[in-house]
Amino acid sequence: SQTVVQGRWHAVRDADGIFVSAVRPGAIADAAASGGWRPDAVEADALAYFVAFDLARFEIGFALGTEHPRLGWSPRVVDSMRSPGSAGPDGIDSAAPLVRVGMLSPALSARVAATFTGGFKREHGAFRHGALATRNDGSHYGFIENGVVFSRLVAGLSTFYVLGDGTVDIRTWRDDDAPLQPRILHARQNGVPLLEWENSRGRAVPGALVGQWGAGNWSGSADERFRSLRAGACIIDTGSTRYLVYGYFSAAVPATMARVFQAYDCRAAMHLDMNALEHTYLAVYVRDGDQITISHLVRGMSEVDRKAAGGTVPRFVGFPDDRDFFYVLRRPSR
Repeated sequence: SQTVVQGRWHAVRDADGIFVSAVRPGAIADAAASGGWRPDAVEADALAYFVAFDLARFEIGFALGTEHPRLGWSPRVVDSMRSPGSAGPDGIDSAAPLVRVGMLSPALSARVAATFTGGFKREHGAFRHGALATRNDGSHYGFIENGVVFSRLVAGLSTFYVLGDGTVDIRTWRDDDAPLQPRILHARQNGVPLLEWENSRGRAVPGALVGQWGAGNWSGSADERFRSLRAGACIIDTGSTRYLVYGYFSAAVPATMARVFQAYDCRAAMHLDMNALEHTYLAVYVRDGDQITISHLVRGMSEVDRKAAGGTVPRFVGFPDDRDFFYVLRRPSR
């Protein structure tokens, strides 16, 4: 067994290139969080867990679920932003004639190292309040799978993308990023940034809307509380190695997520989904011959997998799912 030291990275056994960490937000020094932020008593002790993937060893992909995110209009959009006669912000409300499979291609299953749930449903993936609600048809979150633009990328939104050459990054999309889009293989937008790089300071800072519930479209729990179980992703760049990091926050508001990601030296960070283990699911897969061991970030996530006579069938890998997801593949041996 290994003692987990708070705030440090620990290698995952039998999974080269994957690391885990955990921290209590209350343990972060004031100096690590600009603006004098401190979590309240609940969030100070609510553990946050992280899984990092060495991008020199892994490829990242993205796939739509069989149903979500949908392509039509979000009910959140104000009427003045709806184009009359249009089925959705991109003119469609269906992927037909394309088929949304909702699972990893069997041709890739031998290389899969991890999967995790993607972002918000289309229902919640547009703005009702603030400046983003009044432009770009309500600023619906965009997404691209295998070069197919199912919903266009919108300026002002945090964007997780993978280029055709394998480059992985997170950035706040801008209008002048349009020339980059033909090179994008996968992309998923999910609200405004938690962290974004500020050249003038030479470091990442919390997004301008992190503390604004309505204008940031952060959503809340089922009983409309701002603090909830939340997940996010960030990029760490050490200069010699880049890591994609998945973060699970057991009870947090977006400001706490931003400050904790900042303390982990992330260059950029975005929100994913929230409120349930199903929506914040992450599993790591370790193969030994024909056998596969499934390790979940949080034990209760295993309830989302299916049970079969021969054992457990992993979500996203062994059967279709209605939610979108990211997958992590080991690079082929050279």
